[in-house]
Amino acid sequence: MSTADRRHPDRTATGLDVSCLGGDVDWAGHWQHGKRFAYVKATDGTGYVEPGFRRQYAESFDVGMIRGAYHVALPDRSSGADQAEFFVDNGGAWSGDGMTLPGALDLGYNPYGKACFGMSKAALSDWVAEFGDTYREWTGRYPVVYTSPNWWRQCAGADAGEVNPLWVARYSATPDVLPTTRGVYPVWDRAAGHEERIRVMTVSAFA
Repeated sequence: MSTADRRHPDRTATGLDVSCLGGDVDWAGHWQHGKRFAYVKATDGTGYVEPGFRRQYAESFDVGMIRGAYHVALPDRSSGADQAEFFVDNGGAWSGDGMTLPGALDLGYNPYGKACFGMSKAALSDWVAEFGDTYREWTGRYPVVYTSPNWWRQCAGADAGEVNPLWVARYSATPDVLPTTRGVYPVWDRAAGHEERIRVMTVSAFA
């Protein structure tokens, strides 16, 4: 099977990606419209905790959604190990309760500077591996990696993060080719709404 043919599996569920920028989320309404999971922003770097995280994380669970937390990576600020520990300590831990998704690492164009954080592909690949290994040491699971195909090809390279499930951002009717050599990606971020404060995703089962 060629890389271009590696699409998301047929058995999927639809969910949300939210942060405090989304304000009050109508969780019950989203549930009624078929949303069954959520990823909620928890942390940035090693010094920022999202103020609405605890509330949004609890509210998504209260309506019956499986939920997970995500961390915005700032690889040029501190090590992958330090950021993984900060994430776990501030809401990113995983539980085997059947209602918790593995934590996610948000990696994309740097909002504060150079597109690839001023780092080489090798350095970013090592950073992702260190974050993932540390997260797994704390939780028993590798984190999901959120990225766009273009950024991943430009900044990380096809073989980076090979053990991590992918959450691929592509706002269109069809998914892009995979930014890695792996066969499928579990999460496809495919639509934005509410001025892009709440994003709609499709997810398949995690290995």
